[in-house]
Amino acid sequence: MNLKTNPMLRYCIAALLLVISLPALAQPTIIPAPSQEKPVLITGAMIHVGNGKVIENGAILFADGKITGIGTAGSLDAPGATIIDAAGKHVYPGFIACHSIMGLAEVEAVRATRDFNETGSLNPNVRAIVAYEADSYVPATVRSNGVLLAQVAPQGGVISGTSSVVMLDAWHWEDAAYKMDGGLWISWPGMSINAAAEDEEREKQREQAEKSLSALKEFFRQAKAYGELSSPAVKNLRFEAIKGIFTGEKQLFIRAGRAKDILAAVNWSRSLNIRPVIYGGNEAHLVAEFLKENQVPVILGDPHSLPARDDDDVNLPYKRAALLKEADVQFCISTWGYWQLRNLPFMAGTTAAYGLSPEEALSAITLEPARILGIEASTGSLETGKDATLFISAGDALDMRGNQVEAAFIRGRKIDLDNKQKQLYRKYTEKYGQ
Repeated sequence: MNLKTNPMLRYCIAALLLVISLPALAQPTIIPAPSQEKPVLITGAMIHVGNGKVIENGAILFADGKITGIGTAGSLDAPGATIIDAAGKHVYPGFIACHSIMGLAEVEAVRATRDFNETGSLNPNVRAIVAYEADSYVPATVRSNGVLLAQVAPQGGVISGTSSVVMLDAWHWEDAAYKMDGGLWISWPGMSINAAAEDEEREKQREQAEKSLSALKEFFRQAKAYGELSSPAVKNLRFEAIKGIFTGEKQLFIRAGRAKDILAAVNWSRSLNIRPVIYGGNEAHLVAEFLKENQVPVILGDPHSLPARDDDDVNLPYKRAALLKEADVQFCISTWGYWQLRNLPFMAGTTAAYGLSPEEALSAITLEPARILGIEASTGSLETGKDATLFISAGDALDMRGNQVEAAFIRGRKIDLDNKQKQLYRKYTEKYGQ
């Protein structure tokens, strides 16, 4: 067959060659950090605790991966510790990204490198963690801006599967796992109908939405009945994956943007005695009182986006976090994707310019996501007894002009902040003599 006259064959061969070469894409010069051996004392920095508190001229001490002391400079005794003078700099908890496909995708244009969307509509047994690729180029790039933990979540279908929280410095997925299979993801079958479509097409859209919603409810009804059996005669893996939702061992995350879809999703969850987490929440501010009353947290989608409605305030995506804060609704900030997560701190910084205080914006990507993900006992803020997952920045980490991460630690391990982008920069700087 002639390659010149068959573009599809050329494409297939190119894709195959790319897949074959993927092992060579591992980053041999960026090696996961070993366990912490000596205590480390960072002193003289402005410490942003993550819970709203700031310690001027502070000090933080950690050993064996745990924070053992925090206070003002000179207040901590640290014999034998490695001392880092961070005078004039800032120390932050590691940023936490929710709802990402980090490590599940590498090249958007090549299907073989995208492993986040399973075939079918009802896939609660799909586990994102086993597809996580620790050798991906992307985590090293993202953590260079302070994002040190991420929730990797499957996409697609009505029930997408289970998510896990990973550390962005690891040899393999088992090594990366921080909280495994902690959440089940659902895309709510909303009744959003294209008003510009023909009558027949609108009716098809409505029927499809109703069919998907009916299938979801029936599936959960059967799963709940299955979970009540003491010893099922036949083990159903899909129902087994949902059992934790009814016992409280897993969280239910629902993708829903429009106000009526949020109301429907929460009311359905309440009928099953489940308290969900809403992701997206484009119109969450319109039902803020309802969310507060039902204690439903919200993972806000990308603040750097256009409003959902044509007649909305053009700055509404920037203001939405402050509106939920004012209504006393628990929330955090995130964005969809994987390489886009490097901009997470700057998205939080934008919300600080539109109603949140800088420390509230910081909490929205540190302590609040930790609380929503159920890992606040060990991370999310700089407090004694928690993991030493933190970084030092030369300036304000929520401002792209000040975010200059000079050192980062995950559970006390000092990670390599090099990445592919920095390597290419050095390579071509050398070539062109700039």
